[in-house]
Amino acid sequence: MSNFEKINYTLENHVATISLNSPKTMNAMSKQMRLELKQVIDTIEADKDARIVVIRAEGRGFSSGTDLTEGLAGFDTIEEQILQEYKPVLMGIAQSKKPYIASINGACAGIGAGLALACDLAIMSDDSFIYLAFAGLSFVPDGGMAHHLVSAMGYKKAYQAFLETARIKADECLQYGFVNKVVETSQLDQATKAWAEALAEGAPLAQRFGKEIMRGVHTSTVEETLDLEAKIQITCSTSKDSASAVNAFFKKEKPVFIGE
Repeated sequence: MSNFEKINYTLENHVATISLNSPKTMNAMSKQMRLELKQVIDTIEADKDARIVVIRAEGRGFSSGTDLTEGLAGFDTIEEQILQEYKPVLMGIAQSKKPYIASINGACAGIGAGLALACDLAIMSDDSFIYLAFAGLSFVPDGGMAHHLVSAMGYKKAYQAFLETARIKADECLQYGFVNKVVETSQLDQATKAWAEALAEGAPLAQRFGKEIMRGVHTSTVEETLDLEAKIQITCSTSKDSASAVNAFFKKEKPVFIGE
């Protein structure tokens, strides 16, 4: 994993940490960064030792969005670029069996915000903001941003924020549910690490299947959700982890999960 140029990667205490590492460009998402993100996401998905994934950034901002200096970076159209390089990264997170946490510092703009909001959970420093730069460049939202904005804010507020190229501050992000926690800037890395390591002690099967169920709620009926819950509960309730956890419960001990 040491051959990366635009990201850093570590794995410790079952927490896989991906750090965007192009601080001179405010972590603009270049072609190289996109390809490396896809590679590391695939690697993490296959690694049983990685239970929780953190995406963070080096430097003074999470991401300034697409690296506009590269143009289409070899593609004929921007549609091809999005579908072939961005979509695999974003869907890799959404469809992963593992929880992803975005740790957001500074500016989080454009499709960089799409990357952060694709994660299952998010923590943000109190001086950070999501910047909807799209309309100011005569672009529409991309990277799934329209979905995230409307789901959190409702259509009218989301469309207004898009039109006005809004900077959504940390306290507003918390209010709308874009993020789960807001902490002081100096505490962001420490708070992210503590949260991720605490979650890494949880039950991998419950985390995996709970994510699958909840990710599908908006496109399912209550009956469909109930049926899926019942079906998946067979796998969870008959697992080694469930038996061990029930036994630990009666003994008043802390369960240890192995993901089986």
